[in-house]
Amino acid sequence: MPELNSLKKKTISGLFWSFLDLIANQGLQFIIQIILARLLIPKDFGVIGMISIFIALSATLIDSGFSQALIRNKEAKEEDYSTVFNFNLVISIMLYIILYLSADSISIYFNEPRLISILRILSLVIIINSFSIVQRVILTKDIDFKTQANINVISSVISGTVAIICAYNGLGVWSLVIRILTMQLMQAVLLWFKNKWKPKLIFDAGSFKNMFGFGWKLLASGVINTVYTNLYYIIIGKIFAASELGYYTNAQKLNDAVSQTITMSVQRVSYPVLSKLQDDKDRLKQAYRKIIKTVVFINFPLMLGLAAVAKPLIIVLFGYKWSGSVIYFQFLCFAGMMFPLHAINLDILQVKGRSDLFLRLEILKKAVFTVLIIAAIISKSGIMGLIGALVLNSYISYFLNSYYSAELIDYSTKHQLVDILPAFIVSIIMGIVVYASNVFMPNIDIIKLIFETLLGLITYIVISKVINAEGLHEIYKLLSPLIVKLKKIKADRKYKKNK
Repeated sequence: MPELNSLKKKTISGLFWSFLDLIANQGLQFIIQIILARLLIPKDFGVIGMISIFIALSATLIDSGFSQALIRNKEAKEEDYSTVFNFNLVISIMLYIILYLSADSISIYFNEPRLISILRILSLVIIINSFSIVQRVILTKDIDFKTQANINVISSVISGTVAIICAYNGLGVWSLVIRILTMQLMQAVLLWFKNKWKPKLIFDAGSFKNMFGFGWKLLASGVINTVYTNLYYIIIGKIFAASELGYYTNAQKLNDAVSQTITMSVQRVSYPVLSKLQDDKDRLKQAYRKIIKTVVFINFPLMLGLAAVAKPLIIVLFGYKWSGSVIYFQFLCFAGMMFPLHAINLDILQVKGRSDLFLRLEILKKAVFTVLIIAAIISKSGIMGLIGALVLNSYISYFLNSYYSAELIDYSTKHQLVDILPAFIVSIIMGIVVYASNVFMPNIDIIKLIFETLLGLITYIVISKVINAEGLHEIYKLLSPLIVKLKKIKADRKYKKNK
């Protein structure tokens, strides 16, 4: 029982700091993105979007599924950590050399000469990141997100400030390159400074074989997922103008600022917590249901609310030159609704050690997505057709993910739908109310944004209260210990002041 209470406290603390980390970090990134978007032009963001797949794919190959293997391993030893670190470093150097030599060909494909030097410089982030992976794993295993939150915030502030100065002084797309490199370098340095673990010159073949036996399927899944996640950058960058890719890139980043923040903050905590409960089926299922109910109660209204206020939001934040992003962003919000559910369902496969199912599922989903992309291209429906395929694929993927995870913990797709349906219905009603209110609003974007945001928030809370939504109770139970703690701190300060 003490162990259970300890895990519960760590989970609450971990969720708090994980949310705080990602909200603060994404908030800072978002503010920096706004400033840079006003200083730069859509084409600059489009150029970075062209090569994003190569950086993302390299990061996936470096990790090779070892992070999940280390987190899942309750008795990871020194040789396990050092083996992973040394492997990551060697692979990162090899990948950098490959990208350096491929820069000319990539530049020719996109018909963008600037990509040669940009790719060769930006690819250094691959080597830098290899120094951070194991350090983050150690903190994550201990559910220590407070340290990670501090590191991420400091790195965001410094890198953002440097990038804004560069953009203001006319460095254009290089401001974005410098921002990425500075951020990753700061994170690596601070992780090493804060974390006492240091690698040894060890490579244990047995340890490598054991972890790779679990991780290679996750690696294959990760490679497939990374390719398809960034595939639109290649397609849009090749077929359409760089400015159109810039609109899409900015819409995607704005969407990710919300959906990925929630997904990552929950998943970072849920995976190590669920891993500790992997041998207790009843407790695992109970914890899993609570996580799902909580995350959809937050994510559904946020994404549909953002879709409803998309036009005034983008104009107020980025200016009229980015109005081309509005329709892209609205559609992406409908896809982003399902992202946390994808991640949490897939967590169960990893927790249960079924990386074989994880890989099989990834192949199946991407086969479906390929058919949808081909259909969109053949129909010549442009970028909107491609984004429509992405939205449809997001919902199909949810049903596939939940079907596979259901067998492992006796929690069927039907039961999941029953749990998430109230939040979905209330969110739809809220979104319709907000969108319809636009007709009665004055043509002043900032007033529209403020009024519609408040209207959406009040509508959602009132309806949830009326129907006694379970998600509302879960949020309250999650926040109540933190509220009590904050009240206690306030009372102590008042007492000391009066004394």
